[in-house]
Amino acid sequence: MSNFSAAAGLAAAALLTLAPAQAQWMPSWYASPQPAWDRSFVLPMNVPSELRDETVFERTRVSVGGPALRVVYSNRYGAQPLRIGGASVRVDGQTSVHRVLFGGRRAVEIAPGAEAVSDPVPVAVAPLASVWTAAWFPAATPVTTFHWGAQQTALVQDGDHTGQVPGRKAHAFGGRMFLSALLVSAPRKPVVVALGDSITDGNGSTPERDRRWPDQLADRLSPTGIPVINAGISGGQLLADGMGRSALARLEQDVLAQAGVKTAVILIGTNDIGWPGGPFAPKALPMTLERLVEGYQQLVALLRSHGVRVVLGTVPPFEHALAGTPLEGHYSVSKDQVRKALNDWIRTRGGADAVADFDALLRDPSHPARLLPKYDSGDHLHPGDAGYAAMARLLDDRLLFGGPAGTE
Repeated sequence: MSNFSAAAGLAAAALLTLAPAQAQWMPSWYASPQPAWDRSFVLPMNVPSELRDETVFERTRVSVGGPALRVVYSNRYGAQPLRIGGASVRVDGQTSVHRVLFGGRRAVEIAPGAEAVSDPVPVAVAPLASVWTAAWFPAATPVTTFHWGAQQTALVQDGDHTGQVPGRKAHAFGGRMFLSALLVSAPRKPVVVALGDSITDGNGSTPERDRRWPDQLADRLSPTGIPVINAGISGGQLLADGMGRSALARLEQDVLAQAGVKTAVILIGTNDIGWPGGPFAPKALPMTLERLVEGYQQLVALLRSHGVRVVLGTVPPFEHALAGTPLEGHYSVSKDQVRKALNDWIRTRGGADAVADFDALLRDPSHPARLLPKYDSGDHLHPGDAGYAAMARLLDDRLLFGGPAGTE
């Protein structure tokens, strides 16, 4: 039985009349789309390969709030149109379920490579609020565009349940499917985008608790109204495609296309260095400093050409990374030499507006090739909650903005 709010649609027209100086549609949550992979890859996708007459429920947490929001679904890597039969949102702690419309219609068809932005949904969202979205896929729908892991669970239930909360028959999966962004009607502020790999995506943090470092940075910046957008993907690399497109390839859509982006925090390179020769990329050639520097120079130049402040993060240590698991092989002494040389280049010649020295912050002073135990999640590659909290604290207003938060 549906429980849609009777107020749906009444406030949307009024919201659209707000002058740009008063409010704009600001990104408040984001998950970078990734292309599906086949079973030959070392890691499973952990989501269904196909949806058929099923509703997908996903929890997100916005960074800034406002009186209305819009939902964005992506078919970036689809080879055929994506049909959504209906969608809804519910703010955690509230009983009302609000219908999501697209051009006044319940259903929407998204062309291959495109995305769909919903009409305004007149539901007030507080800063740092959890928001549940639901989308019904009535026909056979290959899951071609998704987001792996990110310490978040999606619930899938047979039939159209967009007017309800998830039921006891819903099945849990680790990841996201097609949902890519929430936009909030809010005063214009400079947006911070975090571009990186699994350390930015939050691997090693407590699941379902929003303890990734961009989340904890959003906690601090929330009173200023400055959004923090997470464009990290597990397995992300600067130069090569893997569990998603390279950072250089997805820079336009995942960073520069974010409305109001003013600062990009870049933390990437550990997989470029660690994957070759291991289970993730057994045939790849060893990474060199020269290749990484060339890629970083292009990344910085592209961001700077769009007026974006660049904060480069040094790559944390990863001795014994994934040791004792089937994924062992990320670390070697020669790989660590490349990491240290890259960090020296970032600190001294990287050309960034600021450097966030995550390596110096997270390493064990008595053994600099490994993470400090209190910051280690246990896999010796990803920080845990305490490590991510320290990373967020390191990113102060001076690094992010060159001065007090929000000044331009």
